[in-house]
Amino acid sequence: MGLDQLIKKCKQNNATAQEQLYRMYSSKLFSICLKYSNDYPSAEDTLQDAFITIFEKITQYKHQGSFEGWIKRITINTALQKYRKQKVFDIVNEEQIEEVEVEINEEEISLDYLLQIIQQLPDRYRLVFNLYVLDGYSHKEIAEMLEISTGTSKSNLARARGILKTKLENKQEPHVRAIDQR
Repeated sequence: MGLDQLIKKCKQNNATAQEQLYRMYSSKLFSICLKYSNDYPSAEDTLQDAFITIFEKITQYKHQGSFEGWIKRITINTALQKYRKQKVFDIVNEEQIEEVEVEINEEEISLDYLLQIIQQLPDRYRLVFNLYVLDGYSHKEIAEMLEISTGTSKSNLARARGILKTKLENKQEPHVRAIDQR
C-alpha cells in the first residue's frame, strides 16, 4: 500500500493503517523526541503524544509538501509544548550576547559523546541549540515557537555553545596530554 493510500485509510480511523504508519515513522520521530527530551522515558511519552496529535489532525493534511515534514513539525511542536508551560527561559538583553564558535576534532570526539553532552544541556539551551543548529530554524521562528524574544533565543544559543565548547575542550585535553607524555 502506498503512502497516499495509507494516509487515506488513517483519515478513516483505520487502526491497521495507523499501526502501519506508526511503524513507518516511529523511529525517525523518536530520534527527534530524544533531541528535545531530558531522558528516554520523556521521549517515549512525547512520541506517543505526537502520534495522538498526528492521528487527530491527519484530516488537515492536504498533500501539499512532504508528509514526513508535516509529521516532524507536529512532533517538534509536541515536544516544545511542555517547555512553553514551564517558563524555562530567562529574559535577556541582546547587547550581552557574545557569539561562541565551537570547533570539534572529529578524530577525538565521537558522535555519541557529542549527542550525550547536547542532551545534558539545560532545557532552555538544549531546545534552542537543537532548533537552530540541528533543525535549521531561525531565531525569529524559534522565538515564536517557544514564546520568547529573539534576543533570548540568541543568548541561549550562545550559552549552549559556550557550555559545549568547555565540555569538548575538557574532553580533548586528556588525549593531548597522554600523547605529550609518551
